[in-house]
Amino acid sequence: MVRDIVVYPDKRLKSISKKIGSFDHTLHNLLDDMYETMCAKNGVGLAAIQVGVATRALIINVPLEVEEGTHDQPKENTLEMINPVIIEKDGAEKFQEGCLSIPGVYEDIERAKHVKVEYFDRDGNKHTIEDDGFLAVAMQHEIDHLDGKVFIEKLSYIKRKKFEKEWKRKLKEA
Repeated sequence: MVRDIVVYPDKRLKSISKKIGSFDHTLHNLLDDMYETMCAKNGVGLAAIQVGVATRALIINVPLEVEEGTHDQPKENTLEMINPVIIEKDGAEKFQEGCLSIPGVYEDIERAKHVKVEYFDRDGNKHTIEDDGFLAVAMQHEIDHLDGKVFIEKLSYIKRKKFEKEWKRKLKEA
């Protein structure tokens, strides 16, 4: 089921998500809905809070280029992360980010280049993953959501003020 995306400045995006203790059908349904929602909205990642559920669950599915200009996000390639924790990070890299909760906005954001993350899968099995590419950026972006942060908070003061002014105007027009 495709769920509604929580859009900035909705106060729920400031919520710190609660740790998940039960790896049951409720969690599995949430993860399945998140996958359908992410694909329907042309996203690469989605945190549970972005569909209004304040639990520490996120998904990421980096699209595969099938042929020139077309992409595919097979469900089996979806990284489902429950209670993720960044245990190592180093380096710095700027990357242009966007967010389903702030549609149409893209900004260069500096994050750690390399991260190592511990998490659980949908069945409660513990895993560790590390990356120093796009996946590292996506993991940091989605974990920020679980901690009540959105990527625009990483902008400079001047860029943030400009964003806020333009965003308010855009919301009024909608």
